[in-house]
Amino acid sequence: MSNRIPDEKVELIRRSSDIVEVISDFVQLKKQGRQYIGLCPFHGEKSPSFSVSPEKQLYHCFGCGAGGNVFSFLMELEGLSFVESVKKLGGRANIELPEVTVHETSVGPQEIMRSAHELAAKLYYHVLTLTEQGSEGRTYVKDRAFTKEQLEHFQIGFAPDRWDALVTVLNKRNFSLDEMVKASLIGERESKDGYFDRFRNRLMFPIWDGQGNVIAFGGRTISDEKPKYLNSSDSPIFHKGKTLYGLHLARPSIRKEGSAVLFEGYIDVIAAWGAGLSNTIATLGTALTEDQARVIRRNAETVTICYDSDKAGTKAAFRSASILEQVGCIVKVAQMPDGLDPDDYIRTYGADRFKSDVIGASLTLMSFKMRYLRRGKNMQNEAERMSYIEEVLTEISTLSRAVERDHYLRQLADEFSLSLDALKQEQYQIFRANRKQEPYQSTSTDKRVPIRKSIEAKRLLPAYQNAERFLLAHMMRDVDIAELVQERIGGEFNVDEHQALAAYLFSYYGEGHVANPSQFVQGLQDEKLLRIATELAMLSLNEEYQEQELLDYMNLIETYPKRVQIQQKELEMKREQNPLEAAKLLMEINRMKQELQ
Repeated sequence: MSNRIPDEKVELIRRSSDIVEVISDFVQLKKQGRQYIGLCPFHGEKSPSFSVSPEKQLYHCFGCGAGGNVFSFLMELEGLSFVESVKKLGGRANIELPEVTVHETSVGPQEIMRSAHELAAKLYYHVLTLTEQGSEGRTYVKDRAFTKEQLEHFQIGFAPDRWDALVTVLNKRNFSLDEMVKASLIGERESKDGYFDRFRNRLMFPIWDGQGNVIAFGGRTISDEKPKYLNSSDSPIFHKGKTLYGLHLARPSIRKEGSAVLFEGYIDVIAAWGAGLSNTIATLGTALTEDQARVIRRNAETVTICYDSDKAGTKAAFRSASILEQVGCIVKVAQMPDGLDPDDYIRTYGADRFKSDVIGASLTLMSFKMRYLRRGKNMQNEAERMSYIEEVLTEISTLSRAVERDHYLRQLADEFSLSLDALKQEQYQIFRANRKQEPYQSTSTDKRVPIRKSIEAKRLLPAYQNAERFLLAHMMRDVDIAELVQERIGGEFNVDEHQALAAYLFSYYGEGHVANPSQFVQGLQDEKLLRIATELAMLSLNEEYQEQELLDYMNLIETYPKRVQIQQKELEMKREQNPLEAAKLLMEINRMKQELQ
């Protein structure tokens, strides 16, 4: 039994998978002309440089150079093999794959881990809803006022108070228990003579990746056992600092409303959903990371932070707000009454008051910062008052809009009976002092992908290189142009990568394929060639080109080696001290120039 997917089936899946719809599951895209643009998921950025073409079914980032078709997008973003990406998109498009494609060798270890997590989620849900072993869990969810709809929507389950419930099920399904330990589903005994369930006697909350695959669990004890909440450890498929609880469930509402509400934990998300707020997500019991903030920014522009009102929650909100602001989010902060978390508030005062009095009354980020900086200070004390004013002026100096700066400066002036002009002057001095330090600080937020040349730099390429780029771009879109080029110059491109792409194109058309940039790049195995080909396919070309334009490109390509030789001869002539030899070189140079005409 082979694990190779037939080419015709791969092509059917590619044609049935709209790249804009697929990428929209990961990135908030906005239409701009004939393209869609958004923030690149492969490197950190505040301004969109990631472009998706529905016409060509390709994507390309002009910041980091990432590019390809719908298969390569999933492969690069999720670390899937080509077979895994085809299977995933096939399932999305409801296209059945022949049995050969599910041969064991085509299933990677991460896919096996995800399958095991899916099985565990079904087991825990079954135990909670239908078995005697789940009776204590049912009592707990009833006391906490979880509805049947909440249990079903979030697939909440219960891990029975046994050491081997999940181990037994996984073993019967022939999962490698050693691999399940790596997946953080089970543990291995210290004596190395057996395995045990990591979660026991706990209410179980599946944790999904951004596409709805179960990749981890959170377990809340229903007794006095410590810790109160227990999350899966990081694994090959789960990274706590990169995962947001409920993102795949909230994404449609986030896109519709253009905003997200961020909580500290999954219980608050579930409670808010029950209250009618469906654009809600949460971190997993840890501080918000830059990776999580970038994921949020790719999906929403505005974020409302709703953390607990205690000192730790307020401090966490201040820190999270700064991180979200740095990645380009518009941030608001909802203020919880003292002593209540969102879940408590909803159960005490109801859904309507939570939506109107908490979320609806959210503060702007600057207003929240002013309240935060004021905490613990005695405004009657001159030193503490002046310290507060200086801290607020420092924050105001970071605001980009003059109207905002003026608004908050007037607030300070009115509250403390200060001169508005004096405050403006002080704020500007702080701004100048901070600005002097900025040129020496790195502005890149990406640690993984080196930023490649900007679009402007690419326009400054030598004429022959631009000629090769535009000619190849035309060849990818028109088989007749490719044949014309093959007849006249063959593969005689001057840039090695361009020469390789031309050879691949000639071979591609020689196999009877029609012009299709997305299908062509799919066959490129070399990552560098794939990125170059995608960039060329996304170039804006003159659709009503004249044949003379193509001939001019080819002439530049053909004559470039001769022009290099002329430049070398001219250098030799300048260095030549013998007048007779210099004259001979000049004659040769003139002859070579005449041949170019």
